[in-house]
Amino acid sequence: MTRRFLFVLGSARAEGNSELLARRAAEQLPPDVEQEWLDLTDLPVPDFEDLRHDSDHVRPTEGNVARLLDATLAATDIVIVSPLYWYSVSAQTKRYLDYWSGWLRTPGLDFKATLAGRTLWGVTALAHTQEVVADPLVGTLHNSAAYMGMRFGGVLLGNGSKPGDVLTDDTALTRAKTFFAQEAPLARFLYED
Repeated sequence: MTRRFLFVLGSARAEGNSELLARRAAEQLPPDVEQEWLDLTDLPVPDFEDLRHDSDHVRPTEGNVARLLDATLAATDIVIVSPLYWYSVSAQTKRYLDYWSGWLRTPGLDFKATLAGRTLWGVTALAHTQEVVADPLVGTLHNSAAYMGMRFGGVLLGNGSKPGDVLTDDTALTRAKTFFAQEAPLARFLYED
């Protein structure tokens, strides 16, 4: 299977620091690796409605929700590109992940089985010198990957507040050069051996 990277941009700012860092990392991917970049600001979806106890789950066939679903199912690698907002992912990113709950319960979709074994990655910029403050964001993505039976490639962290700041973070730019080349292990919850 040809690798296909889906970059899900979850910033409220176009070409923000997280996106700039993700694009630097993506430049290192081999030319035969397909890339799709979707900006959640350009693909607004309604707030997720939890219908798990109802029986009217249907596969979306048009609109932004369908586009996000189709891109997610087609990807071998999903990269969540979200700045650190209040120590976790942005609201747009969280809404996208919330839709996974509905897709899990859509008859005939086999969402979890389809994503199992694929890889989830993260790229984020934070305006803090201590990277440990991003642990809740890392935990959100790691645990989501573990639940889905996915591999987790980790989160590429960069420092930046003002537009373009991350491009002066030499440590992050160095990590970006090899970030997607690393082997991503199967994600496990911390309580699992």
